[in-house]
Amino acid sequence: MADRPLPCPDCDRAMEWKGYVLCLREEDEKRVCRSLWRCPDRVLWWHWADRQDEPLERCPVPNLVR
Repeated sequence: MADRPLPCPDCDRAMEWKGYVLCLREEDEKRVCRSLWRCPDRVLWWHWADRQDEPLERCPVPNLVR
């Protein structure tokens, strides 16, 4: 988890951290967690938890968390 909230790539407002999702990363065939963030506009974003310097991606499962 980040020490401070991340800014939303769309609206630049602080996002809320919602937890981890275990996924299979196809490029190296490893099971790795994605860190899940929700924008105040309720859009979900994620990134690989072990690659926090990479840009956030829009989560393809919009109803993953409530």
